[in-house]
Amino acid sequence: MDARRRNRYLEAIGIDVWVPRPGNVRVLPAADAPAATGSAPRAGAQRASASPEPVSGDLAARWGALRSEVIGCTRCALHATRTQGVFGVGYQQADWLVIGEAPGAEEDRKGEPFVGRAGQLLDAMLRAIGLSRTSNVYIANVLKSRPPGNRDPKPEEVAACLPYLLRQIELLKPRLMLAVGRIAAQNLLSTDLALGRLRGKVHHFGELNTPLVVTYHPAYLLRNPADKRKVWEDLKFARRVFRQLTQGIPTDGDRS
Repeated sequence: MDARRRNRYLEAIGIDVWVPRPGNVRVLPAADAPAATGSAPRAGAQRASASPEPVSGDLAARWGALRSEVIGCTRCALHATRTQGVFGVGYQQADWLVIGEAPGAEEDRKGEPFVGRAGQLLDAMLRAIGLSRTSNVYIANVLKSRPPGNRDPKPEEVAACLPYLLRQIELLKPRLMLAVGRIAAQNLLSTDLALGRLRGKVHHFGELNTPLVVTYHPAYLLRNPADKRKVWEDLKFARRVFRQLTQGIPTDGDRS
């Protein structure tokens, strides 16, 4: 990749270019993100279009029924303190699934995951590799209800809510999962390893052994912008893993 293309990628997620502030989020439209050299399609291009294919009636009905369950859920005590359940957002036939921890205050108010400054930064990160929540990626959280004060989820809350995410994964059948943040990564992988030890490797999730890559949460990057370069390496790694999947190449291994 030449210097100009590289700089456009880095600028898209704010590396050494800007510190995110309200109204100062710069992104690249998916169509403008430069492709890597070679004939492989740009990551995200597998279902990318201005108007993605509509979800079939049966599948749409199953998504709708699951959403209704989440919105009306009373499985744990969080239903008494939340404003509303936060189901998920994006294309319901996407090959990429991004999973975060739990809704924050703004997500709880709006009913959509990853909004506000962290959401804007996540959108910039995804667009840097040709992805968009409006066309070719789905975004969800491990928890569908906001923990008071944005505290870490309790084990019993995760146990109550994880079946909803598993059903989302079953409906979506993603080819690649991207876990953002320690809480999401540890709960999905059933480990207490630090996030730094989980990065740069291809993990596998569930009965289908779906490849899973780990990186930092956008909210963490807002507090620690120096680590954006690490996330850029993770995004490039995830993009490479996805291309290997599309070419039928085994994805076991690490970034080295």
